[in-house]
Amino acid sequence: MILAAHTTQAAQLAQQAHGFLSPTGVEIAFLLVGLVTLGAAVVTVTTRQLVHAALWLVVALGGLAVEYLLLTAEFIAWVQVLIYVGSVVVLLLFGLMLTKAPIGRSPDADSGNRPVALAVALAAGAALVWVVVDAFRTTWIDLDGAVQGSTKTSGETLFRHWVLPFEALSVLLLAALVGAIVLSRKKKEGER
Repeated sequence: MILAAHTTQAAQLAQQAHGFLSPTGVEIAFLLVGLVTLGAAVVTVTTRQLVHAALWLVVALGGLAVEYLLLTAEFIAWVQVLIYVGSVVVLLLFGLMLTKAPIGRSPDADSGNRPVALAVALAAGAALVWVVVDAFRTTWIDLDGAVQGSTKTSGETLFRHWVLPFEALSVLLLAALVGAIVLSRKKKEGER
């Protein structure tokens, strides 16, 4: 009886001791994967080689899928892998090959507006951080409660409220593919 009381008391102290300064292994993994994903995203937008940018985009999108797995949203993680890593990046590489974009450094990709672009990126990043912090300031995720990212919950949300944006995205991707084919054919006809 005394042993059970001490065990229960020790378990309560262990739960109370867990806080911001004593992260769990999942929280540490989440932070490390987030840093790798952020680094890959920065390299994606700063590299001057288009194919390298596409490959770093694969790393960034794959890192997001791992983050979803760490948040126990397996369905969203696999959708991320299948749609974004599998389809969007393949479509991007296919468009690069069809339009015969330069493989190496592209002088046309640098317009000389880097300071303005950096200022806009910093302002947009600050606005995004402010909006997210303001929106979720008092929201806490109960990791011990019911699973929020389950397939059933995510599927109901996606197909009830987000059907139109997904369909619009598919039409946009189809238009990009058709545009790449049209650009490719115009160049071939001009060469003849």
